[in-house]
Amino acid sequence: MTVAEQTTPGRRDRKKRLTRDALTTAALRLVAEHGLENVTVEQISEAADVSARTFFNYFSSKDEALIGNPAADREVLLARLVATPAGVPALEAIRLALTETVETMQADRELWRLRLAVIDRNPALLTRLIAGNAEAERAIVEALASRLGVPPDHNHPALVAAVAGAAFRIALLRWAAEADTRPLRDLVDEAFAAVAAGLPDPRP
Repeated sequence: MTVAEQTTPGRRDRKKRLTRDALTTAALRLVAEHGLENVTVEQISEAADVSARTFFNYFSSKDEALIGNPAADREVLLARLVATPAGVPALEAIRLALTETVETMQADRELWRLRLAVIDRNPALLTRLIAGNAEAERAIVEALASRLGVPPDHNHPALVAAVAGAAFRIALLRWAAEADTRPLRDLVDEAFAAVAAGLPDPRP
């Protein structure tokens, strides 16, 4: 294999990632400025300097360009959860499975702040995101039940998945609102540690 053959796939992947990021950024900025209903795929494509046909090579809809693909994100998280060593407690396994996602989000902090602001201003996007998160939580419950050797309707996997989701969401909102200047990783770790400790009351 030549050097060119070795490097071409990497270059291709980087180009695809840059195009996807450009489309997402353009979509978020346009919707933040003009509103969800006043922005078209054609406008997003033009702002990213690509064709509408190229847009649909990356996203199935305008909404997906704004909030991502919850189904794909879910599969990535589940794969990481399954790969976590069996002896790790369920709550910690979820935290570890989130590690790469958290690092990626930290690297794109401004984009994520803009995304969360756009979602907050557009209830239709929030509804879709909530639905995607609910599906992810159900899948995590099933994975945890299998991991723990208990039935899918057992309370424990459902409770762990629910509190893990709440801990992550609270850390994410603090980070996005700049209520705390620490990295997202630290906020997530702190939230999960508090849950694992039984949520002791803070001292004044």
